[in-house]
Amino acid sequence: MSLTIYDQPLSSRLLIGSALYPSPLVMKQAILASGAQVVTLSLKRQNPAALAGETIWQYIQECVAQNQGFLLPNTAGCKTAKEAVTLARMSREIFATDWIKLEVIGDDYNLQPDPFELLSAAETLLKDGFKVLPYCTDDLVLCQRLYDLGCRVIMPWASPIGTGKGLMNPYNLETIRLRLPDATLILDAGIGKPSDACLAMEMGYDGILLNSAVALADNPVQMARAFAQSIEAGSLGYVAGIMQPRQTAHPSTPTLDTPFWHQPGGQ
Repeated sequence: MSLTIYDQPLSSRLLIGSALYPSPLVMKQAILASGAQVVTLSLKRQNPAALAGETIWQYIQECVAQNQGFLLPNTAGCKTAKEAVTLARMSREIFATDWIKLEVIGDDYNLQPDPFELLSAAETLLKDGFKVLPYCTDDLVLCQRLYDLGCRVIMPWASPIGTGKGLMNPYNLETIRLRLPDATLILDAGIGKPSDACLAMEMGYDGILLNSAVALADNPVQMARAFAQSIEAGSLGYVAGIMQPRQTAHPSTPTLDTPFWHQPGGQ
């Protein structure tokens, strides 16, 4: 089951970050184990031109090539639209891609995106030819405004970044999915365990972007595999059509002489 981001088909619905791992080698092994084709990288945190970042940058390139994927630079650490736009343009020159994960942080305590600066930066970058993937809160109106600007991909958080608290407001996330049926929705930030990712995919989300949940696990490589499988399971469940909950019990064992339940017109 493929995912399409800005007309680019991907075989994996997992997007993964490249920070916080115990070592560059573990990072490489985890990314490869995840099967993720999109790997995020922050220019502020990792400059491939710097000698210290050479090994990490080499490993990221190898992962992207082996998984037949793409690099997704982000504007992590930016606090104003101007700063984010400048960093995005620098990233486009260095990484040779017009994809950008747009982050504009408004609060240092919970790293909540600034909705006003985010909209301003998104509008500028879209006009500049970028394919913008904005990181935002689970605010329906903000998501609608970003989509109306031209962001075909919207990335609301599950909970504050790096907390691992999972889906704090399932109703908000379900409402965003319902109200933006044509948008590509990728849940970004706050995922803590594979079941969180599975639940989001069962809601109809198109993909999951995560970092800390894998990088900070006791065994990042094994956790990367777990997330890949949970995302696939949730996506398959959504497509298959999950049964509706019922108020009363219904026997699953047939009564005597009626081994099968025949739907009208069934065989």
